[in-house]
Amino acid sequence: MNQQTFNKKRLAASITMLLGTAMTMPVFAQEEAPADDVEVIQVKGIRGSLARSMDMKREASGVVDAISAEDMGKFPDTNLAESLQRITGVTVSRSNGEGSQITVRGFGPDKNLVTLNGRQMPGTGYTRSYSLENLASEGVSALEVVKTARAENPSGGLGATVNIVTAKPLNSPGLKYSVSGKGIYDTSTVEGDEVTPQIAALYSNTFADNTFGVALSLSMQQRDFQQQSANIPGWQADQGLGNATGDDAIDLRATDADGEKLGHTYFPRQISYNINDVERSRLNGQLTLQYAPRDDMTFTLDYVRSEAETSVDGRGFGVWFNFGGNITSYQLDENGTAVNFTETANDFAHSANRSTTLVEAESIGFNFEWQVTSDINIEFDYHDSSNASDNGADKGSRHAGNVILAPNNIVDKTYDFTSGEVPQFTMTWPDGAAEAAPGDFDPLFAQFGRGQGESTVKQAQLHSEWVNPDDSFLTNVKVGLAHTKQTFGGYSANNGNVGPNGYNGNMAVFPDSMFTRQDTGDFLDALAGGGSNLSTNYYYSFDYAEAVARMAAYFDNFPLDPLNPDFGVYNTSDVEEKTSSAYVSASMYFELADMPVDVNVGLRYEKSDVVSNVLQNVEDYIVWSNPTEWQTRYKTGDQNFLEGTGDYNVTLPNLDLKIELMEDLYGRFSVGKTIARAPLGDLLGSRSLSGSPKPGSRNGSSGNPSLLPFESSNIDLTFEYYYGEASYVSLGYFRKSVKNFITRTTSTITVDGLRDPLLGPRATAAIQDLKDAAGDQSFVPADGDIWTQIIANGGGEFDELTGNVIVFQNNDDPLVEWLVTQPTNGDTKKVDGIEFAVQHFFGESGFGAGVNATLVDGDVKFDVDSFESQSPLEGLSDSANFQLFYEKDGLSVKVTYAWRDNYLIGVGQEQGSAENPPQFGKEYAQTDMSVNYDVNDNLTVFFEGLNITNETEQGYGRYEEQFLFARQYGPRYTLGARYTF
Repeated sequence: MNQQTFNKKRLAASITMLLGTAMTMPVFAQEEAPADDVEVIQVKGIRGSLARSMDMKREASGVVDAISAEDMGKFPDTNLAESLQRITGVTVSRSNGEGSQITVRGFGPDKNLVTLNGRQMPGTGYTRSYSLENLASEGVSALEVVKTARAENPSGGLGATVNIVTAKPLNSPGLKYSVSGKGIYDTSTVEGDEVTPQIAALYSNTFADNTFGVALSLSMQQRDFQQQSANIPGWQADQGLGNATGDDAIDLRATDADGEKLGHTYFPRQISYNINDVERSRLNGQLTLQYAPRDDMTFTLDYVRSEAETSVDGRGFGVWFNFGGNITSYQLDENGTAVNFTETANDFAHSANRSTTLVEAESIGFNFEWQVTSDINIEFDYHDSSNASDNGADKGSRHAGNVILAPNNIVDKTYDFTSGEVPQFTMTWPDGAAEAAPGDFDPLFAQFGRGQGESTVKQAQLHSEWVNPDDSFLTNVKVGLAHTKQTFGGYSANNGNVGPNGYNGNMAVFPDSMFTRQDTGDFLDALAGGGSNLSTNYYYSFDYAEAVARMAAYFDNFPLDPLNPDFGVYNTSDVEEKTSSAYVSASMYFELADMPVDVNVGLRYEKSDVVSNVLQNVEDYIVWSNPTEWQTRYKTGDQNFLEGTGDYNVTLPNLDLKIELMEDLYGRFSVGKTIARAPLGDLLGSRSLSGSPKPGSRNGSSGNPSLLPFESSNIDLTFEYYYGEASYVSLGYFRKSVKNFITRTTSTITVDGLRDPLLGPRATAAIQDLKDAAGDQSFVPADGDIWTQIIANGGGEFDELTGNVIVFQNNDDPLVEWLVTQPTNGDTKKVDGIEFAVQHFFGESGFGAGVNATLVDGDVKFDVDSFESQSPLEGLSDSANFQLFYEKDGLSVKVTYAWRDNYLIGVGQEQGSAENPPQFGKEYAQTDMSVNYDVNDNLTVFFEGLNITNETEQGYGRYEEQFLFARQYGPRYTLGARYTF
């Protein structure tokens, strides 16, 4: 049974279970009823949701924004991240065409903390970042975004702490239920089902005079879609300009007084076009049990589980660039970026890949709340939560695999990005052939890998509050303790390049019938220059499983198991953080010149201990395995076990002041300190050198367990005017001064035993032979020609691993020079910004609108012209959101528009050169819409459209001419119904 069939059968079983549950269980009302018996008329829908969110914002201490569900089981958006981007200062990064992780006030996903009902949640897999697309929105009643410091909150939210709130049955007594179903129509789907289901059921009930309560929510989603993309994995700096001269060497860089060109040169490492057919399923469940033996005491036990499985069947085609002597012509722009160039030789590579990634998260928690006296409340809370990912979850192969085949007889190839939104490439074939033929395909290599990661949090919290019974200055005092044990562990394994690991002439491994010619008519057609306008507008598709099976049958050494200890690279690592904390806070109320003033002051102290353990392979020697491929090979049965430690303590004060300047006009002033801990990869005490050490790619990295956390001293000043029901305007200024920014320091090292055959005596002799043959002592031979000449001169050896003659390192070769980067704490940097928001309902017309914008700036930007080590802030960008809505007589219509300016995705490119070039995301805007109609008091039908204008995601390197990626997903639409009682 293949993976897609397995998924569909499991999906059918899940649908049956959920429908059965929905028919036998009636879902809890969105709003929690008041403790007394006063009848309350609840306002639902868009207006009710926005009114409740506004009330949360107005009543909060500090700067808080919130989103409330529109109705039971109906959150404003189908995805929690998409909902959060409606909040001022929040932007999202996307995965598979939907919101995944959030950036708040310019601080990226790993610098924001996500909590569930006040509990610190582990990041997804082996990260600190929580992927919100894996949690269904139907079981969530509210999202709270706390932007200022608060002593009682767990630390880790430098940008904000996002609290996901779920309902509790005893707070909303009685029998309630809801069930919804929708069909998702994805316009991008080619291989899967164009329409896929999403079903949710929620149930809540109380028993025994409302002393015992049960709440259950279940949801399932299946989505099939296609991702189309163009990709350049990295840009190489200063790789030489080959032998081009005259009109074949156009260089628009400025020159100095001596006529020498200024600045650097940049060439792409490769270009590929890719098509991924994706099948994604998501299952969510929440169960809450509550028992209140007395009016002053409540026990709560809850369990939350999510499971998201993403299966990818992909294919791609493109070309690789070698630079150096292969370059015959080039055109560089003013920044030194190659916008057009031609190289000789090499391949028209075709790849096929297959993987299944499973993300499983679960949390079990216990809470005890006791109103000891009318003035004293005590709450104890404990939870054990985990979040694990596995990219080898395919039930058959148990690995993520990739195979590369190609015609290796190109005469020359040309890269061109002088027009359009997609770089182009063209090729010249022998004997004037118009294009490649199936009979030209050779196997290059296959790769099989497996990676698993898990993040866990075990946390105990004790909160106590004393409320002053007297009408006096001091209103309450809170004191608490907490202990958090957070672990991150995982492994990665791969068996390197297996098979021929280089072209050896057509070996008849594949019959012509295995290949099917495809055209690019609808490929990337939303981008200028895409579709049938691509210069190379065809490719060959083939079945991944058939290609792997034929290579396994042909080659003796073709291990499919990346966990095989006798072949490949295996690394395992874990980080453990233990944090003990204590806090105290107090609230005060008084009047100043007849103006009500609320003050909250708090102090949190934390002590953290970090232990890093790494088990890794030890490098043994270097081989130059074919003209274009290099390998680092590792000692067998000899692994290093490294341990590193670190510790630190922080004191986090906060002060919030809220003053009602006049009726419904509030001013807020907040100061405080927040932290975000260092990224996990930086804390690992390992050293990693490139496994494919081609010239220009001899890079490495090492960790630092002693890194201190980012510490931010924050100032907020906000004015808010609440001038009508669900209508308000706010204007705020914030400033963050962040110390301990992480700087990456690069140094050149050598490692005993790792030598460079490209700089040794054999290479020197081969280069001289090639110059003599060319009759030009200034001639610069291509690396591949040097390899071929070394072999011709008898400098190669038979390799038992691949069965080929290759170039091994010799003892007289010099040591390889590696550029190794290590993180260290460094600069203090500042970010400031302005937030503006207005929300307005036009009387009783039913029409309303919401607009917000955030403008941010600071000395945290990446200097694209510098090769020095930098510590920029990832994710910093201006953003804006617009909402237009109509709601009356049971009909509601909403159109939303979210815009985000260019932003830094990260530092370092997969195949970029050693100076750690950046990755930027281009400006992006998405328009969504929804229509809901209440057939009666219980039944609602709805229609939703996501990305209705078919926007694409694009990225670039130092300059916009250094294209990195363009991704196209297409619009998707849903039609469904929801029944509530």
